[in-house]
Amino acid sequence: MDKRKSLIFHAKPENHYLGSMSKRAFKKYLTELPKPALEEQLLDLYDRFPQVKKYYDFVFNPKEDRLISEAQMKISNEYFPLKRKRPRARRSVAQKFIKHFKTLGMDPSKLADLMLYNLEIAQRFEAGRNVPEAFYKSMMNSFTEAIRYISFNGLVYDFKSRIIEIYKVVKDRNWPFMEGFSRALDIID
Repeated sequence: MDKRKSLIFHAKPENHYLGSMSKRAFKKYLTELPKPALEEQLLDLYDRFPQVKKYYDFVFNPKEDRLISEAQMKISNEYFPLKRKRPRARRSVAQKFIKHFKTLGMDPSKLADLMLYNLEIAQRFEAGRNVPEAFYKSMMNSFTEAIRYISFNGLVYDFKSRIIEIYKVVKDRNWPFMEGFSRALDIID
């Protein structure tokens, strides 16, 4: 076995576990590893898994503003496409960004801004269009998620005016699922 592999798998045979390893067992395994072996394992993970590389790239060079800007462009393109004729209006595009940014540990105020941007662009899209009921239910879910996130992170003061404005548009246009939007708004009142 070459030096690298011997460092990576430097563990006592009884530490090798074929099933799912508990966090406690994993922590014990890590504390028993010599520092060079731990460093080598991290480098190996960085090389093998794109998610690990993305995480460390973000940790050492966040560029949050650029990431938010790119996400906003892609979300906007879902509703107002530049290259194709028909909008797709998929909520899942925004949800993937939001989930990914949460995983990376992005600044909560930037993520909250993106959540509200998604709702605002969807409202611009909906104006004067006949959209399916599923669109409104999806937007109610996004609204609820955004308010919970904003409330949990103590950002209500910073975003309350935008939240109220989104709610006013929902109310003025008489969107379906009005009760769900109202319940979500009750979280911050």
